[in-house]
Amino acid sequence: MKAHYGYKDGAGDFFIIIDTDNCIECADHPCIPACPESVLEIIEDDYEDMVCAVTMDHRKKIKYSCAPCKPDRDRPPLLCVTACPKNALEHLW
Repeated sequence: MKAHYGYKDGAGDFFIIIDTDNCIECADHPCIPACPESVLEIIEDDYEDMVCAVTMDHRKKIKYSCAPCKPDRDRPPLLCVTACPKNALEHLW
């Protein structure tokens, strides 16, 4: 299942998408410490699996929370996406 965390406004869609089926397979969740803004956390989903999610504090401001890693141009690889060994993270914008 793909979980979408973020929002849509007049400027566009701003979501982090987490493929929970892939995330379940990861025991260490290196994406969590890789994020310098502490956007991600581990939660227990509806099926009692431990998966990555965007914290409640960041869901409505994800564009701004991720801005230090995602500048307007010359974007380096995103730290959280690069750290994920299961390719479970995706940024939509």
